[in-house]
Amino acid sequence: MSPQNVLEVSSLSKIFKSKSKSFTAVDNVSFGLKKGEILGLLGPNGAGKTTTIQMLLGILTPTSGSIKYFGQNLEEHRESILEQVNFSSTYTHLPWRLTVMETLKYTSYLYNIKDRAKRIQRIVDLFRLYPLVNQEIASLSAGQLTRLNIAKSFINYPKVLLLDEPTASLDPETADYIRKFILNERKEFEVSILFTSHNMPEVEEVCDRVIFINQGKIVAEDKPENLPKIIKFSKLELVMVDGLKRTIELCHHQKLNHQIKKRAIEIEIEEKNIAQLLNKLAKKGIRYDQISIKKPDLEDFFLEVVRHKS
Repeated sequence: MSPQNVLEVSSLSKIFKSKSKSFTAVDNVSFGLKKGEILGLLGPNGAGKTTTIQMLLGILTPTSGSIKYFGQNLEEHRESILEQVNFSSTYTHLPWRLTVMETLKYTSYLYNIKDRAKRIQRIVDLFRLYPLVNQEIASLSAGQLTRLNIAKSFINYPKVLLLDEPTASLDPETADYIRKFILNERKEFEVSILFTSHNMPEVEEVCDRVIFINQGKIVAEDKPENLPKIIKFSKLELVMVDGLKRTIELCHHQKLNHQIKKRAIEIEIEEKNIAQLLNKLAKKGIRYDQISIKKPDLEDFFLEVVRHKS
């Protein structure tokens, strides 16, 4: 295990078997999480992200491979490791009849926390839960439930935090607050975070590195800003004044993928060829009054991975 890694996953696989068939949910996955790093675990629904997280929490037993936290094997040191780990998911169900305060209180007893009351109050303040403390879980909105789930995951000062869609269902202002809080916690306490999300701009904002998983296998790994550079084509959008049909003909002639959007045309083209294309349009007397160039981003890369690996 690298001395920098607080979590190291080696050749991890999970196969679900029935009498008639078997299904490989996670297929020989290996990665490390460094101290103070935020690592994105990305992929489409059914890619194997949730199964991986469940194995990292000891909920599921791997078919093969190993999981080590802080240099210790999870299977052999489960209790001491999980004292320093926590988890939050938008899709976790909480006991409906408990209040918010009761939920935080009973969750705190899962961990060895010295000043329990002080820590709970700190969590209530940080996550703006004071107006909700006496409300039952059943009465909370989806956004409030998400906020509570994240709040209770910080209750034990975790060294490693597994966050599954942490800002789903949150309004934009609260989601922004949570992202800033996560970044601050990482900076102040060097919390290491495994972060799943379908919000690609969010991933670009908070993650130091990302892993793409599809059909149970890792298909790409790099910094968020580097992966889109693999895609050659940018998107050139022109809002036409005159010559839309001639522009379409030119795209067909040059075999350029394009889409028509009312008065606009969006053309997939290598950035180095844009000036040449615009020059050809000008020579044909084609006029447009708006132009925009969208370079590939992480969402484009996500779609490219899913399209080619499905």
